[in-house]
Amino acid sequence: MTDDKRDVHYGSLKTLDAIGPMHGCRLARRIEQISDNELAMNQGTLYPALVRLQQAGWISSRWTQSDSGRRVKSYELTRNGRKRLRVEEEDWRRAAGIVARFLDIQEDHS
Repeated sequence: MTDDKRDVHYGSLKTLDAIGPMHGCRLARRIEQISDNELAMNQGTLYPALVRLQQAGWISSRWTQSDSGRRVKSYELTRNGRKRLRVEEEDWRRAAGIVARFLDIQEDHS
C-alpha cells in the first residue's frame, strides 16, 4: 500500500471514529478540512479506498437519506475497524517520533 493510500485509509478510519457515520462526500470534505487541504479527496481516491476498507471489514455501509433528501450511502466504523485504527495510530506515532528525532539532530562540530 502506498503512503497516499495509507493516508486516505487512516484519515477515513480516524474521521469515522471521531465524528461517526457519514456519507462519502461529507467524509471527503471533512478529511480535506482536517488536513488543511493537504489531502485532496476526489471520487477516484475516496470510493476505491472505502471499498477496500469495507472488504477488509473495517467499515460497514448502509443507504440513508442526506440532509437534502437524497439517497446516499453512509459509512460507519466496525469493531474490527476500531481495532485496526489503534494499530494504525501506534504505527503513525512511532513513525512520526522517528522522523522528529532526525529533524531535531544538531550538527556535530567535534
